[in-house]
Amino acid sequence: MVKGNGGASGIAIGKAFVLPDWEWDMTENAIDVNDMAFEFERLHEGVRISKTELTQIKQEIAEVLGVEESNIFDAHLAILEDPVFMNEVAGIIQRQYKAAEVAVKEVVDKFVNMFDLLDDEYMKERALDIKDVGTRLLKHLLGAFEEAKPPEDQPFIIVARELTPSQLAHLDSEKLLGIVTATGGKTSHTAIMARAMGIPFVFGIDGGVQTGDWLIVDGESGHVYVNPDADAGAAYRERQQTLLQKRERLQSIVDVPAVTRDGREFQLLANIASLHELEQTLKRGAKGVGLFRTEMVYMDGTTWPKEEEQFGVYKAAAEKLQGKPLVIRTLDIGGDKQLDYISLPEEENPVLGYRGIRISIDRRDMFKTQLKAILRASVYGSIRILLPMISSVEEIRKARDVLELAKQELRSAGTAFDELIPVGIMIEVPAAAAIADMLAQEVQFFSIGTNDLVQYVLAVDRMNEKISHLYEPFHPAVLRMLKLTVEAAQKHGISVSVCGELAGDPDALPIWLGLGVHDLSMAAQSLLDVKSRLIESSEEEGKRLLERLLDCRTSAEMKGLLQARETSVPGTPERERDR
Repeated sequence: MVKGNGGASGIAIGKAFVLPDWEWDMTENAIDVNDMAFEFERLHEGVRISKTELTQIKQEIAEVLGVEESNIFDAHLAILEDPVFMNEVAGIIQRQYKAAEVAVKEVVDKFVNMFDLLDDEYMKERALDIKDVGTRLLKHLLGAFEEAKPPEDQPFIIVARELTPSQLAHLDSEKLLGIVTATGGKTSHTAIMARAMGIPFVFGIDGGVQTGDWLIVDGESGHVYVNPDADAGAAYRERQQTLLQKRERLQSIVDVPAVTRDGREFQLLANIASLHELEQTLKRGAKGVGLFRTEMVYMDGTTWPKEEEQFGVYKAAAEKLQGKPLVIRTLDIGGDKQLDYISLPEEENPVLGYRGIRISIDRRDMFKTQLKAILRASVYGSIRILLPMISSVEEIRKARDVLELAKQELRSAGTAFDELIPVGIMIEVPAAAAIADMLAQEVQFFSIGTNDLVQYVLAVDRMNEKISHLYEPFHPAVLRMLKLTVEAAQKHGISVSVCGELAGDPDALPIWLGLGVHDLSMAAQSLLDVKSRLIESSEEEGKRLLERLLDCRTSAEMKGLLQARETSVPGTPERERDR
C-alpha cells in the first residue's frame, strides 16, 4: 500500500494505464532575420488554434459538468491573452533570433519554475495550467504528435506524473475508473473536474506503478494498493459493493415523492446550463428547472445570439419539461464570466463591478432580444424570468421597463406570449437581503443564490486559496440574512426558492425546513442525496433545530448541531461518493 492524498472521494478497482511524460525534441538553431516575420506568423496561428480548441473544450465541459467547472478553461485562455507571457515569447524571438517553439518553451519553463518555488500550494498548482497551455501551443508549433492513449475496449485507472485538465477532458469518462498522479492538490483544476465527474483521485504517488498493474484507489484516504493481495481486494470490493448499493438505493427513490415524515411536500428542481444537462436531470427525478443559466447560449457563438436562436433553445427546454417549471435567468456575465465578442472594461474588482443586471440595463437592445425570446417561448411551458445581481428597487423597475417594451413589440407583431409571466430576482447581494421587504413588493418570487450571498456577506473570495477557509456557508451572519429574506417573502405572499450550493447540501436541509423554504434547485448529482435525507426528516424537527442554530455564535457550533442531528436520524444513508 502506498499513501498519497485524497483529491476526489470514491473507490476505483482496475488495471493501470501509465501515461508517459512527453519530451519535446527541438533544436535551438538561430533563425535568419528574414524569417522573423514567419516565426511571428507561426506563433500567432498557434495561439489562434489553441484558443479555438480551448473554447470548444470549455463548451463541451459546460454541457456535461456545468458552467462553473468549464470556467477552469478561462484561466487557460487568459494565459494565451496575457501580455506579460506573450511579450516574453516575442522578446526571445526578436532579440535572440530563436524559433517560436523554443521561445515558448523557455517562457513556459521560466514561469513554471517560478510558481514551483513559491511557498503557496495554490500557486504551485497554477503552474500546471501554464504547462498545459504551453504543451498545447507547442503541439501546434511542432506539428501534431501521437500521445499514448489508454485502451478503448476496457476500463482503466490513469496513472501519470501530472494530469492536466485538457488531458482529463479528452479521456473517455465511461472507461475512466480513477486517477493517480505524482503532483496535484485538492484545489487543482484537475481535482475540481474529477470531483464533478465522480472519479476517485489520489495525488502524491510517485512511481512504482506500471501499465497493467492491478490498483485499488481510495480517494477518501489517499491509499493506493498496487497488485493487492486477496484480502485487501476482497475488503475493498465489499466496500465498493456497499457504495454501489447506496447508489442503487438512491436510484430507487427517483419516483418517490419528496415529502417529509410529517407530510410537508418539497419541490426539488435542477440547475442547468444546456439542453444536454436537462436530459440528465429528468432522469434523476427533477420536478423542473429552478435555474437555467443562459450564459452557454451566448458562449456557443462568436456574436450576440439572435432572438430566433435563443427562442429555439428556450422553447425546446419548455417542451421537454412538459409543463414542469422552467426558471430562466437572464444573461449573467461579468466577474469571472466573459464573452469573447464583448469588450468589458478592465476592473480592479470585477466581482463588484460591471456584471449581471447592470450590463443588461446598460445594453437594452441585447436585453430586449433575450426577453422577447423568453416571452415567445412562454406559451410552450411554465416559464418564469429571473433577474440576476439585483441590489435595488430601481434596477427592478428599469428591467421591467425593457420587459414591457419587449411585450409591446410582440403584441404589435401579433405574437403570442404569457402576459402574466412571473418575474423574480436573485437574492445574492447583501443589499437585496437587507431590503427584501421592499423588493418583495416589486416581483413575484425570490431565488436565493447562496454562493455569491455567502461571498459578499463574509467579504471572502471563495476562489482565493489564501482566504477560502473563511468562506463558511454555515455562518451565523449568513443564517440571519437567509431568515430576513425568507420572512420578507412570506410576509408579502411571494414564493422563495434556493438555487445555490447550499440547496444541494443535505446538511443544510434543517435550515430550509425550519425557515419554511420548500423549493430547492441544485446540481443534478445532488437531487437524490437531498431527497433521501428529506424523506427521513420532519419540518417540526427543522423548526426546533433552527431556533437552536440562531443562538449559535460560531460556524463550528452550527455545524456541530447539524452533524449531531444527522447521526440521530435513523436510516440516513452514507454520503460518501463513489465511482
